[in-house]
Amino acid sequence: MKKGGFMKDAWILFAITLISGLLLGAVYQITKVPIQMAEAKESLHKYQIAYPDAVDFVFDQAIQDQVAVSKETLKEQKPEYGNVAVSVALKAVDASGNVIGHIITASSDDSYGGTVKVSVGITNEGQITGVELLEISDTPGLGMKATEPAFKDQYKDKSVEEFTVTKTGSTSDSEINAISGATITSNAVTHAVDAALYFAANCIPQ
Repeated sequence: MKKGGFMKDAWILFAITLISGLLLGAVYQITKVPIQMAEAKESLHKYQIAYPDAVDFVFDQAIQDQVAVSKETLKEQKPEYGNVAVSVALKAVDASGNVIGHIITASSDDSYGGTVKVSVGITNEGQITGVELLEISDTPGLGMKATEPAFKDQYKDKSVEEFTVTKTGSTSDSEINAISGATITSNAVTHAVDAALYFAANCIPQ
């Protein structure tokens, strides 16, 4: 092949690659906003399930500022929770605009399938109104049972400082029955809920 022909082919290949990259980038930008809107809508739906008495969830910069530093606080104050973090904390308000509690999204990276993320509704008095799973990648029939009411509803209507997981049967409000064959996931979800409880009790500006 002549040198000129080789260079021509190289430039054509370069141009095709460049155009393809630009087109892919354009498609990503076009679809990015709808994807984000769909994710936000799904999260709002989960928030409403976790806190059914709230009619809206309101952003507060002072609370979000605490979210930004809470990972280090949790690591220092509650190392037994493992790799947990709080990512979102919103005011839960009623129809009159009164703040009746908060919705807090927390995660643990210690689940059997990786990261598990939950949204927890917590009243001003510290009672849990509900727990919804936002993210989980676990074994079907085992860890995925964390998404089922039989497991996640164990936290509901409880007013405790923190939960622990038991494999021998719950004897108090603070004990959560582990999913059979999925104790690691059970602990990860519980530690994420505990992180949300800790944040609500200690990190939200009064």
